[in-house]
Amino acid sequence: MTRIRTLFAEALRSIGANVSTTVASAVSVLIGMFLIGVFIGLGTWLVSWSDDKKRELAVHVFISESATQKQINQLRVLLESDERVKPGGITFCSKACALGIMRKRNPELTANLVSNPLPASFDVIPVKGEDTEAIAVSVNKSKLAAVDTVRYGKEVSERILAIARAIQIVFLIAVIVLLAASTIMIANTIRLSVHARRREIEVMKLVGASNWYVRGPFMLEGLLTGLAGSIAAVALLFVSREIAIPQILGHIQDDADVRALAFAWTAAILIMGGLAIGALGSGLTLRRFLRV
Repeated sequence: MTRIRTLFAEALRSIGANVSTTVASAVSVLIGMFLIGVFIGLGTWLVSWSDDKKRELAVHVFISESATQKQINQLRVLLESDERVKPGGITFCSKACALGIMRKRNPELTANLVSNPLPASFDVIPVKGEDTEAIAVSVNKSKLAAVDTVRYGKEVSERILAIARAIQIVFLIAVIVLLAASTIMIANTIRLSVHARRREIEVMKLVGASNWYVRGPFMLEGLLTGLAGSIAAVALLFVSREIAIPQILGHIQDDADVRALAFAWTAAILIMGGLAIGALGSGLTLRRFLRV
């Protein structure tokens, strides 16, 4: 207990001796963690949105007018045997079904029809949206007599997949940059503390203090700075969420399947992230500048 009290006392004394740099580091962590929190919320919502859009991707296999029931069954077996097709994700739409859908969507186009020109089809949902094109190519290559044409909305699917990949890359880069900036700020603060107390450190080593006894207060200082900044960021993020989210949701379509990461998890990630960059910033500085 005595060592712990000494450790905290030294850490707090170091913070008090370098208030301006400590506050600057804490504010840097606050800004970094707040922006990371915003990116986590926005990024996970966008990823959820892109995943939801990918789930809407499907392959439409239109059946030839001259296809027999046996040939249609062969096509169904081919689709069901494909591991890229979602189990239970094959739906047969008859000519009557296709006409009924068209009447609901475009009643003016079907008002004067004397016969049903629409073909029957299999609507195929892939396990992963990325497999849409591969399934379509596989069906085309099968050369089955029942297959008339295969459509999967190539341009739309490629655009959705490209957006999804871009969202993930931008989210990852932003988080890495913000974490690096916050870590560097804490490292600079610890370096100033070490430089200001270099003579005291030399005396401590001469009287037999261990390396970890010397390093302890600086490590704790970095942890406390990171923790303070991350807690402040969580509080600011909570207030911003309560004010901004109701305004935003009122102007976009609310889909129950599209949601951001729960705020409790975001807060936990930010606090753990603040502690991690505090420890990392201290460790990097001590290893390089504190040669004891």
